Amino acid sequence: MSAPAPSENSGTFRHYLTNLVTVGLIRSALMLPYKLRVRMMGAVVANVIGPLAGYRRRALDNLALIWPDMPQSERAKIAKKCLDNVGRTLIENYSARDFPERMAKNALTGEGKEALDAAIESGQPVILVTGHYGNYEATRAALAARGLKIGGLYKNMRNPYFNAHYVKTMEAFGGPVFAQGRRGTSGFVRHLKDGGQLVLLFDQHVAHAPLFDFLGKPAKTATSAADLALRYNAVMIPFYGIRKSDGISFETVLEAPVPHTDGRTMTQHVTDSLAARIENDPTQWFWIHRRWK
Repeated sequence: MSAPAPSENSGTFRHYLTNLVTVGLIRSALMLPYKLRVRMMGAVVANVIGPLAGYRRRALDNLALIWPDMPQSERAKIAKKCLDNVGRTLIENYSARDFPERMAKNALTGEGKEALDAAIESGQPVILVTGHYGNYEATRAALAARGLKIGGLYKNMRNPYFNAHYVKTMEAFGGPVFAQGRRGTSGFVRHLKDGGQLVLLFDQHVAHAPLFDFLGKPAKTATSAADLALRYNAVMIPFYGIRKSDGISFETVLEAPVPHTDGRTMTQHVTDSLAARIENDPTQWFWIHRRWK
């Protein structure tokens, strides 16, 4: 990887430097035993990177918006545990051999498992939807270990240097991954029409999307998953990789399929599903996102 030319803007140079530091930290962590590296990265993001990068402040602001009556000390505890989960998730997803090997042993639970098996048997496409909760790649890795080629649609990060190698980590957990945009969407749809299984994360702000109730506040949310499910008669299954109390292992859950109705109703259904998970354990959701712009 070469450095950007001096004529490029300072934002590009910051991206380059940020990527150098991040890659160095990741490579150093990957030299450690698996459990130690996961705990270390959680601590580093919670206590150093999160506060310095402004992620802790953003998490606290989001928590204050949703739960203004919650004591500040409680919001601070949630924010710190959230950042710890973000750090653990990052290094888990870069552990391209160790993490999938661990997830291969994970049992799949929930009402959606039977529906998934039936769809695969009949060749019906499947859209698996989730949010940035626990580690969203845990269940995809568990499914991939069973021989499924699960594709994914992702949003390019602002930092192109970091984005380039992070895409490779996503490919290690299943099938092909596609960038948002015309070209990526056509590949994504082609995989779906061939009876494939696809993963979509729906809990990020999308500028021109309609508003949906999320944790009691309006949040712009794309209806893409529901629209595709209706258009291609795909089974739509909410799923979660829920981090257990040991901080290392996961419960990999497939919820009951979302009934086919209309795009708005189905999108609110999965939004409510995620909200219920957050209310049950708010420390596992990525409060660092600008979800309510």
